[in-house]
Amino acid sequence: MQIWEIIILGIGLSMDAFAVAVCKGLASREFSAKIAIVVGIWFGLFQAAMPLIGYFLGTLFYDLIADFDHWIAFVILAFIGGKMIYEAVKGEEKQDASIAFAAMLPLAIGTSIDAMAAGITLSFSSTNIFAAVAIIGAITFCLSALGVKIGNIFGAKFKSKAEITGGVILILLGIKILVEHLFF
Repeated sequence: MQIWEIIILGIGLSMDAFAVAVCKGLASREFSAKIAIVVGIWFGLFQAAMPLIGYFLGTLFYDLIADFDHWIAFVILAFIGGKMIYEAVKGEEKQDASIAFAAMLPLAIGTSIDAMAAGITLSFSSTNIFAAVAIIGAITFCLSALGVKIGNIFGAKFKSKAEITGGVILILLGIKILVEHLFF
């Protein structure tokens, strides 16, 4: 993958974390840079770690799936994107301003599971995984911290739009991978 594709992937993957960060900001009575930074660190670290795990899992099984890896990448990205769109349209989530370990750990894991699947798809390409996870983590950190601020200012207005945008981006990346492997 080229750098611009990794940036787009990072933006798409970070939309779940961004949406949860918006909820954190919405639940906070007033903006706190500490909350924004803590939320950004949690989500950024997990969004960076999960693709790395997925990448190494994908490399273990590459010989078994090399002939149809593009279909796997397409299905995974389309499923994740579709799930994001469905959840955005489905409805509201409980709003909680807590940044305690017990509150943030399940959120960080939940919003980054799709990043592990994306890491598997990265193992099918000649991507520098360490650069990719650094970019994905940095994008997620920035967007999550920004999400806390946006949530605090604007409320839930942008939450579902962010999730839908992220879902569409992931589906389009999956289509791009499939088209490149089938026709080019």
